[in-house]
Amino acid sequence: MDRPLLQIDHLNASYGDLQVLWDVSLEVRENEIVALLGANGAGKSTLLRCLTGLNPLTGGRISLDGEDLSGLPPYRRVNRGLVLVPEERGIFPELSVENNLRVGGYIVTDKEELRAGFDWVYGLFPVLRERRRQLAGSLSGGEQQMLSIAKGLISRPRLLLLDELSLGLAPVVVLKLLDLIKQIHESGVTLILVDQNVEKILSVSHRGYVFENGRIALEGSAQELLRDPRTKKAYLGR
Repeated sequence: MDRPLLQIDHLNASYGDLQVLWDVSLEVRENEIVALLGANGAGKSTLLRCLTGLNPLTGGRISLDGEDLSGLPPYRRVNRGLVLVPEERGIFPELSVENNLRVGGYIVTDKEELRAGFDWVYGLFPVLRERRRQLAGSLSGGEQQMLSIAKGLISRPRLLLLDELSLGLAPVVVLKLLDLIKQIHESGVTLILVDQNVEKILSVSHRGYVFENGRIALEGSAQELLRDPRTKKAYLGR
């Protein structure tokens, strides 16, 4: 692994008067896959929203490649290479697959670069090339998730945040997506994965952080977390 790409120091966040993140500090190194684990409501998705500027901080600092992001609006963070694939998938069902991808690539002004982005994501997701004229809302759940990921990738981000990758999908589709995650990582993209499917997410991750009630309760390598009895008891049911 390389130097830290993302650094979070003593982050706090609230919804109104309700504090949901407490003194969170973590790092993600370049060319790494990091899993964020924990029960629903533990603060994982809130952290992703804070990273992208969709949720304000009440304290702490977020830096990407040494640059403080705290004062940057969301679109500036996308320009810096930080992209979120949200839990609700974030596609436009009334637009075609191709036009969804064009929305995802709005920051790419060079036509050749945008064409290369299309070639790349269509190579990763051949079914999207086949369905490029089809309305996104008519795709299957698995295809919609693929489109959501492709939409996030087309601008060639440095750090991709995937929230609830496997939500509502059949196990065979999840396995296919995990194989694609490996390919995306091998292409040079750093990833943060949030998901309830602990064993599967850790199987493709290098390290992980376990959240409880808005705080980091455990951290370690993927194998250490899988072996830790606290992880097994709290998240694997054994």
